[in-house]
Amino acid sequence: MLYLLLYPLHTEFSFLNVFRYLSFRIIYAAVTAFLLAFVLAPPLIRKLQEIKLGQNIRDDGPSRHQTKSGTPTMGGLLIIFAVVLSTLLWADLTNHYIWLAVLATVGFGLVGFADDYIKFVGKRSKGLTASQKFLAQGMVALAIGMFFYFLPGYSTQLSVPFFKSFTPDLGWLYIPFAVLVIVGASNAVNLTDGLDGLAVGPIMIASLAYTIVVYVVGNRITAEYLLIPHIDGAGELAVFTAAIFGASLGFLWFNTYPASVFMGDVGSLPLGAALGTVAVISKHELLLLWVGGVFVIEASSVIFQVASFKSRGKRIFLMAPIHHHFEMKGWEEPKVVVRLWIVAILLALLSLSTLKLR
Repeated sequence: MLYLLLYPLHTEFSFLNVFRYLSFRIIYAAVTAFLLAFVLAPPLIRKLQEIKLGQNIRDDGPSRHQTKSGTPTMGGLLIIFAVVLSTLLWADLTNHYIWLAVLATVGFGLVGFADDYIKFVGKRSKGLTASQKFLAQGMVALAIGMFFYFLPGYSTQLSVPFFKSFTPDLGWLYIPFAVLVIVGASNAVNLTDGLDGLAVGPIMIASLAYTIVVYVVGNRITAEYLLIPHIDGAGELAVFTAAIFGASLGFLWFNTYPASVFMGDVGSLPLGAALGTVAVISKHELLLLWVGGVFVIEASSVIFQVASFKSRGKRIFLMAPIHHHFEMKGWEEPKVVVRLWIVAILLALLSLSTLKLR
């Protein structure tokens, strides 16, 4: 919005020429989103406390978590608001990729909101049923996948990390593949959101990594030098991913241990979907397995735990997701969180190295 309103005036006011630089708008999108989250969080927390919208803690988890019962939840509303508003302020709104990313965020945010509303306002402990949730997520992701498939000039080939010539073409199968990436990322983040600051830290790290990815992918010269697909206009998504980083950073101030507010499904589901959508747009879908490695580990621990128990009657972990396993082994919550952040940073660095190592 600011770009479209102010940049055309640069011929009369030369200082407005800064709006043409993507790097300038990336930085200020992050700063704006941070300030929105940081300033609006206290009144939101007070309002959530007033209406007694508190988190219910599962009985089968670590006993120390019972002290968190009643902590305000649905704080993800703040993150989504900050991300969307900051993006609309600083991005080029003629770019269709921006609107697609916003659509994914808002669409999955509505699914998360419905789930949280039913749980905490409607007093149905499990919220939406699994089939209802997956159906709603699938519909939003399907719309996005079909948009890509029918977008003129958009490739259905996969960019495989470490390989410059191996680019399999999925054809129409790219639609269900895109759905899998977006829905999978959304639910993986949701499963990770179980400790104070655990999910939002890797979200920040992944959003920074993809800020670099989309910036490079959107630059023809750099993309050709690195032998990666060039997606015209994808660089503008760096404004969006920077807004995710800034909003998450502002939220982390209040979500760090001991948390004053939880993000809830209304935060975790759209943030994961946003990362999945960016991965699809940038043609670095498989890279998300590395960038979001912590989310993959968390989701995989649940899958293996359920599969093992159903097939053998035995559990692999003391408790799943795996962050609870470490707690049950005696690790303090902050130690689990920070160590998984370290893993996320290392995986993000390794994933960025694949841009060159081909």
